[in-house]
Amino acid sequence: MLASAKVERVQVKDGLAGAGSRVLAEETPVAIVHDATTYAVMMATPADLEDFAIGFSLTEGVIGSVDEVRGLDIVETSFGVETRMWLAPERSAALAGRRRTLAGPTGCGLCGVESLEQALRHPARPLARIAPVAEAEIHAAMALLEPAQSLSRQTRAVHAAALWRPDQGLVVVREDVGRHNAVDKVAGALARGGQEASGVLLLTSRVSIELVQKAAAMGAPVIAAISAPTNLAVRAAEALGLTLIAVVRQDGFEVFTHRDRLRG
Repeated sequence: MLASAKVERVQVKDGLAGAGSRVLAEETPVAIVHDATTYAVMMATPADLEDFAIGFSLTEGVIGSVDEVRGLDIVETSFGVETRMWLAPERSAALAGRRRTLAGPTGCGLCGVESLEQALRHPARPLARIAPVAEAEIHAAMALLEPAQSLSRQTRAVHAAALWRPDQGLVVVREDVGRHNAVDKVAGALARGGQEASGVLLLTSRVSIELVQKAAAMGAPVIAAISAPTNLAVRAAEALGLTLIAVVRQDGFEVFTHRDRLRG
């Protein structure tokens, strides 16, 4: 299944109409299936779905590591895509006792969470260690992100997330119509590659609570985003120990929490 498609359209400009086409991002239902039971259905871009399935399962606490997944198949159906995962017995038993139903549109947050306490849960793993990052490095990292967004260049309709390290540059870049899906894809790509999230998580979107929670779940110690955070996201980042940087522009940015990971 393709991540984008060319669609015929009529452009109206200055009173004149002309035929042409535009490349649009694809959006399809993606079912996250564990041991033949659907855990969630998310609207997502049908690319990097192995990363998405693993990353979503990790950041939602369904699995503790990629080693707990015994098998993963991506199956296209007439209604969308199923990511069929088979879990290790002990993890499968734990999941069977967990009551949760999700139905996630692209703008969803913590859909189906049964209590505020669960929504603000602390992650199972500690945040990765990272040397203090220079202010100039934040700008350099964000400058690398736009040229790396191939689907965005085609469609101008998707979000991106990436992990950047001072010594490696952009380690992983993923795109999706859902900003949280893009983060999950980064989490999955890192886990499948046996890598820690020891770097800066770059976001092209606003920062809301679920993105802070997912960053903490994957162990990312620093978030840098081009848009502003919500107040709840700031409180969560403070409580979870994350450095939250937002409103990144060419002439500066704003630091909301844990400035100790930055150096002049």
